[in-house]
Amino acid sequence: MQILYWIGGIVGGIIVLFVGLAVALPTPSTETTQPITTAVATTTAATVATSTVQDNSAPELYTITKVVDGDTVSVSMNGATETIRLIGINTPETVDPRTTVECFGKEASDKAKELLTGKRVRIEKDPSQGDRDKYQRLLAYVYREDGLFINKYMVENGYAYEYTYNTPYKYQSEFKAAQTSAQSNKKGLWAPGVCDKPTSSGTTPKPQSTPTPTPAPVPSSSGYSCSANIYNCTDFSSHAQAQAVYEQCGGVNNDVHGLDRDKDGIACE
Repeated sequence: MQILYWIGGIVGGIIVLFVGLAVALPTPSTETTQPITTAVATTTAATVATSTVQDNSAPELYTITKVVDGDTVSVSMNGATETIRLIGINTPETVDPRTTVECFGKEASDKAKELLTGKRVRIEKDPSQGDRDKYQRLLAYVYREDGLFINKYMVENGYAYEYTYNTPYKYQSEFKAAQTSAQSNKKGLWAPGVCDKPTSSGTTPKPQSTPTPTPAPVPSSSGYSCSANIYNCTDFSSHAQAQAVYEQCGGVNNDVHGLDRDKDGIACE
């Protein structure tokens, strides 16, 4: 009997040992996978949010429908056609019916067509210049879809003059430097022999084949003659006087004296 009691004790001890080990061992848990799942979900959400922000901030692009000349283009915008006058530049005249094509005007127009015809562009407005000019053209800087800054390109390659209208604009210093560079490197209209003494206003003096008649005196107050081409820019003692005559006679709609060659509303630039 003692032997049986001894064997039973050993068996009982073994059972107790196994039960203890079972209690001590940890049970499988999904807790260790939860942080990983949460991290993946958070990362995915962040990626989607970032993509959405980037898409919303992408600049709107407009298709060029017409290149009017070197400093004016038309674009398709919101279902309508808008004409844009490029800020800060002026190219020699090619489309004014009252004047002949000015020196390097065709080259400037052709270059603009080469750069922009059928292309997509983004525009940048400049609060210092207002939204539109007196002809209701949008005033803007134009960038091609690949990033080419058209306004600056035309100046720095000698296809346009830097042009400040009344107030300084955002990129004025850059455009002035670009023109200085074009002059120094004799690019475009600044090349020797291309134009006879090109001026910063964007016009080229025309040779006189016959003696210039003595101009009629310009009145100092009212009573300007607006019925015939009588006055030249050199007849005025100041720009203010020339502008007064220009506006008195009807401005761009009746510039009988030809004082505003580029039709921008400013006489004798």
